[in-house]
Order: sequence, then C-alpha cells, then structure tokens
Amino acid sequence: MIILVINSGSSSLKYQVFDMQNETLLAKGLVERIGLNGSLLTHRPSGKNPVVMETDIPNHDTAIQMTVDALTHEEYGVIKSLKEIDAVGHRVAHGGDKFPDSAIINEKALADIRPLFEVAPLHNPPAVMGIEACQHMLPGVPQVAVFDTAFHQSIPEHAYMYALPYDLAKKYSLRRYGFHGTSHKYVAQRAADMLDRPLEELKIITCHLGNGASIAAVFHGNSIDTSMGFTPLEGLVMGTRVGDMDPAVVPFIMEKENMTPAQVSDFMNKKCGVLGVSGVSSDFRDLEEGAGQGNEQCRLALDMFAYRVKKYIGAYAAVMNGVDAIVFTAGLGENSSSMRKTVCNGLEYLGVRLDEQKNKGRGEADVSLPGAACHVMVIPTNEELMIARDTFRLAK
Repeated sequence: MIILVINSGSSSLKYQVFDMQNETLLAKGLVERIGLNGSLLTHRPSGKNPVVMETDIPNHDTAIQMTVDALTHEEYGVIKSLKEIDAVGHRVAHGGDKFPDSAIINEKALADIRPLFEVAPLHNPPAVMGIEACQHMLPGVPQVAVFDTAFHQSIPEHAYMYALPYDLAKKYSLRRYGFHGTSHKYVAQRAADMLDRPLEELKIITCHLGNGASIAAVFHGNSIDTSMGFTPLEGLVMGTRVGDMDPAVVPFIMEKENMTPAQVSDFMNKKCGVLGVSGVSSDFRDLEEGAGQGNEQCRLALDMFAYRVKKYIGAYAAVMNGVDAIVFTAGLGENSSSMRKTVCNGLEYLGVRLDEQKNKGRGEADVSLPGAACHVMVIPTNEELMIARDTFRLAK
C-alpha cells in the first residue's frame, strides 16, 4: 500500500510517500511560501538529487497539484500515476474530545474538526485546507486524520482537569489535551527499541524541543501528563508562545494596552516566548549566536527556556516515581548539544551522567556515560512515519 502523508501549514506543506510493505520512504518534499512571493517546491526522491521548482503557488490546491505532479514525473517521480496512491494521511493538531484516536475523514469528521479552529488557530485551519485540496485532487482515495492530541488521551482525569467549576469545564470541554503526541509516541517507542527493553516497563520523559515545544511523561507506554494544555500555548517557553503564566496577566495587558480578546490571543501566540524576551528572534540558533556575542537578553531567553524544561523534567520524574530515560527530539532537541548539556546539568540526582563527547555528535544516540541509571537519548522524530502507520491501519 502506498501512503501519501501531508503536514499542511498556513503557508507551507510538507509531504512524504511511503511504501508500507516495508515502510520504505519513496520521497519527501516541502512546498514553501504558499500564497506569497517567492513560493517554491523542493522535491527529494529517495536515492536521487533534489529538485527545486520556483513558481507561483497561490493556494493549497495548487500545492497539492504540484506535489502530485512531482511524485508522478517521468524523470524524478516515484510512482507512475495517482492510481498508485492508496490513502492519504493528514496531521491535524487538535482533535478535542471527539477524537481519542486517528479517524477516517468524512463529512462528520470535518464537521467535528472545524469548531476546533478557535482553540488551534495556527494549526487546524491549514490542516483542513490540505484535506480539502487532497479530496479535490484525489477523489475516492481514503483520507485519514492523525491527531496530535490522541496519544495524550490516556492522561488521567486528575491530571487533565483544570480547577474550574466542574459543570463549566464539561460544558465547554475545557481540559488539558496536549500536543506533539505523534512525536512523543514515536520517540518513546524508539527509545525502548534502543534500550532493548519493553516499553511497558519503562518510565520515559520525552522532550520535543523546537519553535513549538512540549514535554510528556510516558509511563509504561502511556502518556500520563504533558506540558501543553487546552491549546498549544501552555507549558514551556517557546519560539513565539508565552507558555505558563499567571492568568491574571491576560486581563491586565488587555486593559493597559487596550487589546481585544483576539488581539491578546494573537499577541501571546506570536509575539512572546524567546522572541519577546530576546527582542531578536524566535530561532534558537540566532539566540545562541547573540548570547555568544554578549547579548544579555538572548542569554536570558535561553536560560528561561532551559530552566522551564528542567523544571518539567523534575516534575514528571516525581509523578512517575523515577525515570529510566530522558529523550530529546525535534529541531532544538536534536541539534543543540549546548541546550541538552544545560538542561541535564543538575539532574545527577535522577541518575543522569552525560557523556560530553557523545553529546556533541549528530543523529540518533544514547549520550549517557556507561552505567548511568538514567539514559539521556537523542532521537530524531519521525511523525510522518507514525502518520503513515495509522493511515495504513485504518485504510487497509
């Protein structure tokens, strides 16, 4: 079965194609700057040179059309025709309480996803645009939605409930949902494989650290707590998102700055985080460069981020009564040895003993010293493969 995986953003679209007979990656690509000047598609067929196409890409329909054209191209394509695509899997950030698992997309599913736009405004609307574009281009081909929130449905009620009046919380489904679930699930399973131990025996803390960042406590294979909440705004300091904060700050800012609810939501999602603290950038590479040049606000932003990560690790170790492995993944988690070192410094009480030479390397690795009671692991995430697996499971 050939599975096309789509991860659609507001102005970008990532794709991968798998042959699920042996989970072989056939091709992957990225469509950038949809609806903007300078739009382009970069297509990377496995075993061949990448192909870059610069052209006007006004909308997601055009982006999907270009993706399909690249996949079926006589020279650099990987399939002969659209008929070879057996199913399409889509990453959808927020499934609310309607979707405890991935789901075949039909009109009812879309009707249940759309009301969640208001709680995931940066993620769910472009996901639906990608779904509708695929439905238009590939009519009759099964489409599957794979939700970031699904893995966290195992979180117990005492951990996902907010201390609001119970009837109000139930009326509006106000609770912790968590996100990045596909990534947390993949790296936890991969950590168990690398340790050659059953996942059902392990206590793992997974740290998905990128522009959006979250941490999960994975106890015997199940998520029992995670740092993001009702929306992807709660938890860690992030690239542009504020993370944990006294709720009283929100009405205070609204009053002082004369903001509407929509404006303050946009402000907390897009203008805060390390961007707001540093005044320089939301890209951690820029912050590390700035801190190295003596910019104190860049240093402060990095220190705040690392401190919040360390605090959550300590909390989740307490919740699980110990930890067997701490896993770093996503852009920053996978690529910044200095951030991993800063976070792990002071966690010796958990059995962490970092091998600094291994930590400076790249790629998948256990970067602990031999005999360490708690393994520190770097595992590149593969959300697309997890989406392909769920799509295969439901569509076959």
